Amino acid sequence: MKQAAIADGPELTVVDSTLMKRVFYVFAALALLSIAISLGGKWFGRSIAMAGYTDDATIHEVVIGNNVIAVPANVIRFAQARRDGIASRLDLYLRYPQMDGYSEAARDDFNHTGASGNIIFLSFEQQMMSRDMSGRFAPIYSALITQPGIAGPGGTTVYGFNEKSGYLNEVLVVGKRPGKDPFVARCLSGPSADESLAPCERDIRVGDELSLTYRFPREFLGDWQALDVSVAAEAARMLKTGH
Repeated sequence: MKQAAIADGPELTVVDSTLMKRVFYVFAALALLSIAISLGGKWFGRSIAMAGYTDDATIHEVVIGNNVIAVPANVIRFAQARRDGIASRLDLYLRYPQMDGYSEAARDDFNHTGASGNIIFLSFEQQMMSRDMSGRFAPIYSALITQPGIAGPGGTTVYGFNEKSGYLNEVLVVGKRPGKDPFVARCLSGPSADESLAPCERDIRVGDELSLTYRFPREFLGDWQALDVSVAAEAARMLKTGH
């Protein structure tokens, strides 16, 4: 009787162990893929949010000529330049007057979402001219501007360039410094200035035959003396060799 009952019961099917292994491997692979997508999504989402910026404060030492420039990664503009080694040029950005790099707290400033811009852009490269912009005023710029100038911000004088100068849609801003060459900056004018985050440009000599060009918002011209001192001091702090 018992044997008959068993015989009449539901039929049991033996599943191939190889098939079970394959199913297990498929589910395991899907689980790993899900984890990878989750982690990758978080990384990619952060990458998009950072928009090329980094809050990494690791110090990198970049060599240009006889100069070593030691700067944290979060002040270096381009990702490929955030490394140690030899370079022909180094591009940075900083908040002014804090003179610091990108951070979560400074995100709006670097994204230019505030009411006014406060980011300055700096570029180090080997000196190509024997004089910096201040030194070029008397022998070069003075022959290219139209007189008289007009009163500018911070006690400066703003000059237009003559037609043969080659500086289209630009003006020259000059500030007197007793006992020194004048402060000199070139600034875009007209619509070009309105479209630029940093329409004014000035270069100074730093380190060992090194040129530092910095670009800044026109609004900073009213504070040009403090700005120039801050930039020169920050450059001196970054430079670990050179004179």
